Amino acid sequence: MPSVSMRQLLEAGVHFGHQTRRWNPKMRPFIFAERNGIHIIDLAQTVRRLDAALEFATDIVASGETILFVGTKKQAQEPIAEEAMRAEMPYVNQRWLGGMLTNFTTIKKRLGLLEQLEARQQNGEFDRLSKKEASRLTDELTRLQRILGGMRRMRRLPGALFVIDPHREHIAVTEARKLEIPVIGTGDTNVNPDFLDYIIPANDDAIRAIRLLCRLVADAAAEGFGQRSARAAAEPMMDSGAVNQGEEASDEMVAAVAAGGTFTFEPEPDEEELLPGADLFGVDLTEGPEAETPGADPSAAELPADETEAPAR
Repeated sequence: MPSVSMRQLLEAGVHFGHQTRRWNPKMRPFIFAERNGIHIIDLAQTVRRLDAALEFATDIVASGETILFVGTKKQAQEPIAEEAMRAEMPYVNQRWLGGMLTNFTTIKKRLGLLEQLEARQQNGEFDRLSKKEASRLTDELTRLQRILGGMRRMRRLPGALFVIDPHREHIAVTEARKLEIPVIGTGDTNVNPDFLDYIIPANDDAIRAIRLLCRLVADAAAEGFGQRSARAAAEPMMDSGAVNQGEEASDEMVAAVAAGGTFTFEPEPDEEELLPGADLFGVDLTEGPEAETPGADPSAAELPADETEAPAR
């Protein structure tokens, strides 16, 4: 199982929490101290909780499941994609669409359309269409790649979620809880830990902290994949072939796009009740996430002294 030292956590700035006025009182057990209006996270708790989360990540992948990496804030987009791909795991790093889990039937159809459009583009079929039709298909392909590219090989719901900044990704966490999918999440001092199955008390704004945590979870997933391959007792994690052909990727869908039609990610009427509606995080789910704030990026591998100002977040 991957391991990390206290010094690595310090150097990455994992210990810096938010300003004290922005804290969630339920995070009190994970707070070490307060320095100049900033909460300092107890790294002893971080190490202990991180070990439990990494062990779970290894076990869930070894059992044949996948972990969906989620992180859409600017500083998380690149590490989420890089580490998820390295571990051969699906990811969402652009925008979480309501219903990506609870409305997965519709998402599968869009994934099928994505793969069929990619195949037709590679086969040169776009070149045989009119300029207008080819442009429409190309635009739709670009849109699907941006939104669903990281999930292209998902055949079923994931076995777990790994979430950077659950406060921002509250819709993803809500959907996972509704479907009883375990959630591994970073727990900054403004997060409600009750909604995470495996909390990692950590700064989820600093780029170095995010990179470190993503790498560790990806290492754990890769280790689980290795165990699974060695036992050769489970089905492949992700098939290399196309998505189940048929209704998920019909010729009619491609023809409709070429003719100027558009497809949304809205659920069918009988699926609407599955969409998350409960406000579990004390925020309006219809509103966008709060503005991003710059993360702490300490230069020294020590807890800040009283006279040293920590970056305000």
